[in-house]
This record gives sequence, structure tokens and C-alpha cells, in this order.
Amino acid sequence: MQGKVHPVAVFHESMKTRAVYPGTFDPVTNGHIDLIERSAKLFDSVVVAILKNSEKVPLFSIEERVEMLEVAVRRLKNVSVTTFDGLLVDLAERCGASVIVRGIRAVSDYEYELQMALMNRRLSKVETVFMLPAEAYSYLSSRLVKEISLLGGSVRGLVPPLVEKRLRSKYTGPKA
Repeated sequence: MQGKVHPVAVFHESMKTRAVYPGTFDPVTNGHIDLIERSAKLFDSVVVAILKNSEKVPLFSIEERVEMLEVAVRRLKNVSVTTFDGLLVDLAERCGASVIVRGIRAVSDYEYELQMALMNRRLSKVETVFMLPAEAYSYLSSRLVKEISLLGGSVRGLVPPLVEKRLRSKYTGPKA
């Protein structure tokens, strides 16, 4: 039997699953990190994909968002960060992902996300997995984090430390 590979081992190798977790991440929050960490446990690899959305004016440049995400996930060996524009299903195909991960905080998120998931599956047969945030982050959004920071409130515990520092710098100058 030496030199032969057990059929179950071959099957397992061919079943590796890559997921893509898309978003604008402007900025990345601890809610995003929570979903990334849990996705990294469920899938063999996770590609965090930052959307270059020409319809939105981001607070952070695409380069800043990539850097902040890379720092936040660097301990997760099966997670990588990239950027994209265009159709998400095209990115999924290019990177070999068969699953799209989406977070749902409330029922209002579900209606939009369901519509997108069904269209993505029609376009490419990619499946969407909906994940609920940890309770501590169920109310958290990038928009709220930016608003709190703009108004001088603390975002400690809501975002990774580098993001907290960058938000302070954006809203109060580099010495804050």
C-alpha cells in the first residue's frame, strides 16, 4: 500500500473551499473582523475583497483600507486581502471562490442581501452564506463608526487599534 493515496484523502484535497468576503470596509470594524475570523474557521481560505465603488466617496483611500485590513488579519494564515471593481461573481471566478460571505445585522439587511445572492447565483452558480454578527457587533456599521469619530466620541473596542488611530488623525489632525 506504500505510495498509494487513500481515496478519502484525494476526495478531501479536491473539496477545498475558498470564500470571498466583499465590502467597502470604510473603515473596517470589529464586526467585519469577527466575520472574517469565523469565516477563516469555516473555509479553507478567505479572500477579503475591498470594492472600489466609484459611486461612493470613501473616507479612506483604497490603499489605506488595504493596509488597515492586512494589519487586522495578518495572524489569520488562510486570509488574504485584495481589491476589485465590477461584478463580484467575476472576482469569485478569478480567485476560485465558490462561496460569498455576507453579514446580516437586521431583517432590513436580509431583503437586499437575498436579492443580491439570488442574482449572483443566477449569474455564476456561486453560493452565498449569510452570517450573523456576534451580539456585541449587531448594531455596528462603518457609517456609525465614522459618525461617532467625527463627533469626537470614542470608537475604542469598535474598530482595530490602527483604525482607531487613523480615524482620530482624519478628524482631529495627526497630533490627536
